[in-house]
Amino acid sequence: MSDQWYALRSKPRKEDVVWRQALSLGFEVYYPRLRVHPVNPRAKKLQPYFPGYLFVKTDIEQVGLSVFQWMPHTLGLVSFGGEPALVPESLLQAIQKRVDEINAAGGQVFDGLQPGDIVWIREGPFHGFEAIFDARLPGSERVRVLLEFLGNHRQIPVILDASQIEKKSRRSANWK
Repeated sequence: MSDQWYALRSKPRKEDVVWRQALSLGFEVYYPRLRVHPVNPRAKKLQPYFPGYLFVKTDIEQVGLSVFQWMPHTLGLVSFGGEPALVPESLLQAIQKRVDEINAAGGQVFDGLQPGDIVWIREGPFHGFEAIFDARLPGSERVRVLLEFLGNHRQIPVILDASQIEKKSRRSANWK
């Protein structure tokens, strides 16, 4: 068998440690991370695109599963029916392309939005609508906002890319 890509699970917030360990053992590793702009300037500037997961390329028959099962801070390879699942090269290329696009656009912006903040929807089918920020969805660049339709005071949750919204400010108050 030849080298194949596999998804390696790490314990929560241990991706950096696992990445360094796998590299030091000579594995080819893809660890997709996004540049972020956190509110706290001391917070990490890079965050995992898939928290808890990295990708390793290896010949599993030659190396063996135990290397990944017993590596500190890991939970082993993603497996189905006891067999490690292969990750297609084309999927990794698509992930890398998307991560590169996000980073080239300035990364994810964590601009201090709190639940209840009023935001403008800047693009997409709800362009120009005002909404209420509800939450960031974990492990993705998506957010949930609440839209009020037809003045019936009923809020409908809508999932959007974080890049599609902007916090309402005096500057954007007349933007529509």
